[in-house]
Amino acid sequence: MRAAPPTRTDATALVVPFNDLGAMTADVAEALELAWKDVATSSSFVGGRRVEQFEAEWSAFCGTGHAVGVGNGTDAIQLVLRGLGIGPGDEVIVPANSFIATAEAVVLAGATPRFVDVDPETLLATADTILPAITSRTAAIVVVGLYGNLPSMDDILRLAADKHLALIEDAAQAHGSTWRGRRAGSFGVAGCFSFYPGKNLGAFGDAGAVVTGDGALAERIRSLGNHGREADAGHVHTLVGTNSRLDALQAAVLSAKLPRLTAWNRARRTSVVAYRQLLRGPGLRMVRVDGQVESSCHLHVVRVPSRDLVRQRLHRQGIETGVHYRVPCHLQEPYRGFAPDPLPAVEQAAGEILSLPLFPHITRRQVEHVAAQLNTIVAELDPHGG
Repeated sequence: MRAAPPTRTDATALVVPFNDLGAMTADVAEALELAWKDVATSSSFVGGRRVEQFEAEWSAFCGTGHAVGVGNGTDAIQLVLRGLGIGPGDEVIVPANSFIATAEAVVLAGATPRFVDVDPETLLATADTILPAITSRTAAIVVVGLYGNLPSMDDILRLAADKHLALIEDAAQAHGSTWRGRRAGSFGVAGCFSFYPGKNLGAFGDAGAVVTGDGALAERIRSLGNHGREADAGHVHTLVGTNSRLDALQAAVLSAKLPRLTAWNRARRTSVVAYRQLLRGPGLRMVRVDGQVESSCHLHVVRVPSRDLVRQRLHRQGIETGVHYRVPCHLQEPYRGFAPDPLPAVEQAAGEILSLPLFPHITRRQVEHVAAQLNTIVAELDPHGG
């Protein structure tokens, strides 16, 4: 459960929120107002010009030929799997260190998630952790760009090609992240995005998108998300679909924010560099980011001893933090049957990871305050780094 917002402990305390969506909204207030008026005046609330505009903008940003707006990021993964014909009898490899939606979408598509461990330094799946999990039933690999960081995509692409498996990207936390200059979402057969309000590019509610270079897959996903309708034939339903469409208002909000995304990501990276310079001591461990990655820095995650106690003490100093994620997917009750063996790297990290305040408008003073308090607390709790 997320901790309550921090409160000032004295008159001079510096309060640091975990996120500040209001400041991001203020950056684009004028564009948002115009977008709201345009949608309200047009009375086109589902689909239409605004959705088509954002789809074109997002596919161009990601470097793919097509984008399909959907209801949320979970639906994006589920619809890709269904669009590829993956379902009952198929296994889909999923890293256990991810938000539950990654595995949930696999189950909702009728397939079986097969959880794999992660690299203990990056906390991301690798070709080496994926390979032992591949069986004759494996149909796809879902690779997750967690915290804004990407794994070694070259190795995973090569493995997927060698084994004739579909590679699907869960890029819900990787808006604008790159591997060797190539944007997240453009590597596999499809990339899946969430625009939940707290994401780097966030809507004013639930929203998502699929990007792909496969036009036929894009049209199948569009049909599946629109009750299985045939294109340009509103009363003809050729597939058993569902209702997962991007609202015009959310598309307009995303179009208003998208021009700011690169600058917002740059500001996040500047703050992460500062954190890495300021945080010190043997008891603090950084999550390693591959040198080929330019991260969108959705989260800045460190590993600390006595994590829950550290978090409580930071909260008393006016600093709000998060945990992503406290219970790994394969240890959640509905999913325990999908990982018969322990996954030691994921399980150890779950008790140590701590997400620090990070947002485009965080100030250097706030970063310095967080780092100073965290350094002090960890040194007191674990003076020898053991």
